[in-house]
Amino acid sequence: MTSTALLTDHYELTMLDAALRDGTATRECVFETFARRLPEGRRYGVVAGLGRLLEALERFRFGDAELGYLDDHHLVSPTTVAWLATYRFRGEVDAYREGELYLPGSPVLSVRGTFAEAVLLETLVLSVLNHDTAIASAAARMVWAADGRPLMEFGSRRTHEDAAVAAARAAYVAGFAGTSNLEAGRRYGIPTLGTSAHAFTLLHDDEDAAFRSQVAAHGAGTTLLVDTYDTFDGLDRAVAAGGTGLGAIRIDSGDLAADTHRARTMLDARGATDTRIVLSGDLDEYGLLRLRDVPADSYGLGTRLVTGSGAPTASMVYKLVARATSPGGPLVPVAKSGGAKATVGGRKAAWRRTIEGTAVTEVLRHWGDPPPVGEGRDLQVAVIRDGEVAEAPTLDEVRAHHAMALAELPASALLLEPGEPAIPTRHEPS
Repeated sequence: MTSTALLTDHYELTMLDAALRDGTATRECVFETFARRLPEGRRYGVVAGLGRLLEALERFRFGDAELGYLDDHHLVSPTTVAWLATYRFRGEVDAYREGELYLPGSPVLSVRGTFAEAVLLETLVLSVLNHDTAIASAAARMVWAADGRPLMEFGSRRTHEDAAVAAARAAYVAGFAGTSNLEAGRRYGIPTLGTSAHAFTLLHDDEDAAFRSQVAAHGAGTTLLVDTYDTFDGLDRAVAAGGTGLGAIRIDSGDLAADTHRARTMLDARGATDTRIVLSGDLDEYGLLRLRDVPADSYGLGTRLVTGSGAPTASMVYKLVARATSPGGPLVPVAKSGGAKATVGGRKAAWRRTIEGTAVTEVLRHWGDPPPVGEGRDLQVAVIRDGEVAEAPTLDEVRAHHAMALAELPASALLLEPGEPAIPTRHEPS
């Protein structure tokens, strides 16, 4: 089991070291993860990465290698090294379900435990949730823009090798149909798809030979990439190689809208009426929206999904919001005051009010207060209790929850134009 304990920042351990020295390390605390704002122009975000985070927390242990590194480099005191040797998170975590929608200030995840055990999780929590949430939030917009046509995640070659697997999972949470990444398929059971790149065509003496080879190897149901040379000459050669039962052609460049209309006409005229058209080539949600009226059947998306231009950071933070002043004492709110980074103290419970099935308000109240009266639902679930996982839905269940949450939003919240958050958030006093 590979440890995740050093996937953290130096100052988490220096804070722990000092707190163990001065006696405050055992104070009961609550940390909350939230985003102060959505990325510019976004109306909602999609929580993703919770399942991956739980896997990483299980491996957040300090073994001999990790302890040796800390000791050899004198990063913390010998007393702290000894304390870390037996570390295991034994507190509790409550969170929005994976696939849930969030808004500015939503308490997406709360951690309760001693300061010592909870502060160490900050960097890991934010690393996972910020990355996966950014991808899922972008993917959800793309799914909406595709208007029911399947999307495949093709971003592996545009990001870090481990991030590529996480991105495939996050996109699948938000409704993508599959991925090109085989490790994501192996690890998470996500459907995988792939046929050939331009290199395969260029390898052969001519396009006809390349297409005949691919059909011979994979059958007429394969997808042939037709734009290596001339898209429409390539289309004719693809139909000649695969016959009217050819599975699909893929177009990766050019004027996708005009070329797709022409390609559909040509395929139908040649009797290949069931041959599908797959489009790719640096598409994003705006490109998909422009292609809504063209006769494409599915899309492949990569660069604009997994990079910062398409998936701007979720900007989530992990902040202390309550602490006890004595062992076993009550939790009292704490907050940073002043400036753009001011926080709201106190542990918060979240509830989404709906009217006839449509979300109208996100209500935040003091933890432990009764929920509001009226139609709606609690947003947080118990994820970890006494250090043990209490809620671990399957990926299919996560996808289903996301679809349900998205269906609750008013139609205006799904528009791609910049606008206010999908629904307002109201803080109810205790």
